[in-house]
Amino acid sequence: MIELHSSPTPNGQKIMIMLEETGIEWRHIDVNIGTGDQFKPEHLKLSPNNKIPAIVDTDGPGGMPYTMMESGAILLYLAEKTGKFMPKDARKRYDMLQWLFFQVAHVGPMFGQANHFNSQARNNQYAKDRYNNESLRLYRVLDNRLGECPWLACDEYTIADIATYPWCKRHRDRGIDNTAFPNFMRWFAAMEARPAVQRNNDIAAEIRERMSRAAEGQPTINIYDTKDNAERLARATSVR
Repeated sequence: MIELHSSPTPNGQKIMIMLEETGIEWRHIDVNIGTGDQFKPEHLKLSPNNKIPAIVDTDGPGGMPYTMMESGAILLYLAEKTGKFMPKDARKRYDMLQWLFFQVAHVGPMFGQANHFNSQARNNQYAKDRYNNESLRLYRVLDNRLGECPWLACDEYTIADIATYPWCKRHRDRGIDNTAFPNFMRWFAAMEARPAVQRNNDIAAEIRERMSRAAEGQPTINIYDTKDNAERLARATSVR
């Protein structure tokens, strides 16, 4: 069982997609970053940097519980644990690692800053221009790569694609379309066609609604458990 302590942010959804793709048993324990759950002592024990996501694998290395933070590291851990979505060929694996780290080092931080300044500091034109322009440049890098290969690690769907997709869901807000970025748009459509990605999007919406109710003081349960939805879990054996 994987316990995912998280929110349905892009970084949180990376892990949700991976868990849905692999079919591993998991549950989501809500960490509402809008109300400060990430600063609570119980979360800091899992993630000393007060960030999400964090996982607890109840059957970790040596059969003992294992805790991990940082979304990129968690994806690598789950890929190695399940033997899925990480190429076995050395060259292809290094291709995957390059694009995974590209997301972690560039796409996430720059898109995140663009989202922040566009919504929270709209009068700071310098910052908006800086991060919006850099985001567009990164979309161009992705489009160029996807013009060479169907997936970021070329001919295999991997955790590099899983990591990148959630950060690109707001591409239309930045004017990304088929005319200027046809390769990216083809890849994005392929991602959205995957059943595990569709399940993630549905689960993320459920979690957001639940967190909203909890923030308003309405009674709710802050756990989403795959055991509670056997039919959905059974579908996790679909497209790989």
